[in-house]
Amino acid sequence: MTEKTEPREKIVSTNRRARHEYHILETFECGLVLHGYEVKSIREGRVNIQDAYGAVRGNEAFIENMHVTPYSHGDLRVIDPLRTRKLLLKRKEIDYLLGKTREKGLTLIPLKVYFKGPHVKLEVGVARGKKLYDKREDMAERDARRDIERAVRGKRKT
Repeated sequence: MTEKTEPREKIVSTNRRARHEYHILETFECGLVLHGYEVKSIREGRVNIQDAYGAVRGNEAFIENMHVTPYSHGDLRVIDPLRTRKLLLKRKEIDYLLGKTREKGLTLIPLKVYFKGPHVKLEVGVARGKKLYDKREDMAERDARRDIERAVRGKRKT
């Protein structure tokens, strides 16, 4: 008898620059409305979210500037790789994000694209931009943590 397990997440693309450029305040998991070949193309890892951003217009949330390269073995219909894609969120989440994005300095940033079972999911974060001194503090903190780990590893070896 086989035991049913939780669907695994397969991360396809991450936005590493987002955590360097922004303070991530909250994250949300949402689905995407995709057309035609886009799921197969994303499964191949042909997606780029580095320059993408989220927007809430009316009663709907969208991701803009997310590049999905056309599927190599697909049909000849060409769908714009940078088209605006709708995010699938609950009404309360959309209303909450609408309020947050209207606040000064807050924006929606995609953090990662992944598969949860057969479904493509996008993790978006409500973010505030970092100042230059914040970035320097983070780098100094990272260096200090790395030095401590080296020192601890060095003591274990002796």
